[in-house]
Amino acid sequence: MSVRAFTVSAREAGQGLVPWLAAKLARPEHEVRQWVRQRKVRVAGQLCSNAGWRVRAGQRIEVDLPAAPARTPQPERRERVGATIPIRFVAEHLLVVEKPTGLTTMRHAEDVAAFGRRAKKYLPATLQDLLPGAVEVHTGKPAGRIRAVHRLDKETSGLVVFARSAAAESSLGTQFRAHSIERVYRALVRGLAVSARIESTLIADRGDGRRGSGPVGSRDGQHAVTHVTLVEALGEFSLVECRLETGRTHQVRIHLGEAGTPLCGERIYDRPLHGKPLPDGSGISRVALHAATLGLDHPVTGKRLFWSSPLPPDLDEALKRLRRLARSS
Repeated sequence: MSVRAFTVSAREAGQGLVPWLAAKLARPEHEVRQWVRQRKVRVAGQLCSNAGWRVRAGQRIEVDLPAAPARTPQPERRERVGATIPIRFVAEHLLVVEKPTGLTTMRHAEDVAAFGRRAKKYLPATLQDLLPGAVEVHTGKPAGRIRAVHRLDKETSGLVVFARSAAAESSLGTQFRAHSIERVYRALVRGLAVSARIESTLIADRGDGRRGSGPVGSRDGQHAVTHVTLVEALGEFSLVECRLETGRTHQVRIHLGEAGTPLCGERIYDRPLHGKPLPDGSGISRVALHAATLGLDHPVTGKRLFWSSPLPPDLDEALKRLRRLARSS
């Protein structure tokens, strides 16, 4: 990811943010609009999620440009790429896999609306796109329909469950809504974390364009609870476990950031309200968050099932490096 910055001239003042930025970057407007929705654009230092914003003279506009996407795999290539996805469990009703970092779990609704059936042709493959090939290689049989029931952020790695039947889709949806599915994340954070139960009401805009915690009972807010456990102190960093009592968008990232111990590699929830980003000397280039434990009831038998996943190589190497750094300081 790279950052591009521009300053609005007096002659350009009043133009719409999306067409203005699209012209500056020579990129299509729909792509820029998506970056705004994904909170990758900052106006005068503040995140901007309003695609209708009118730029003003003298404003500095920054955008986090994603790395150029790999060419979308063709069907035969998707089978080969999908074969590299680690499958932890596959049966008639369920599929559990380990999502690598850098791969979107499923297609966003906005992309589906904008591209329809052309999405697979023109957009990078998602984990859900690649899984049929992975399942066919693993089982030697056609995969059938694979239904997404939850997602991990693109940079987050770890365990994801998919439904392979309508019954499983219904049962897993009920379990997620009831918060009965066990999900534990391992994370590397900045600062010395403390074990705590964090409870808040999450709102879409805390006042600076970022999602965050608002007053308890806020209209349109979502109740969120995260149980944080300190696993290992690493000098200026910590290894923690986060058990979700609820599962809200960016819940762990927000709660850790607001606790003053943002994730290593975090670039959105890494600062207090209207404050400056907290220093990050970890050298970790992606959000250091891994879905390490998954527990759920089998949708047909009711049997409780559990899976665990160790830190992937990039985070394991980062952990070892931070341990060495802590010992030497």
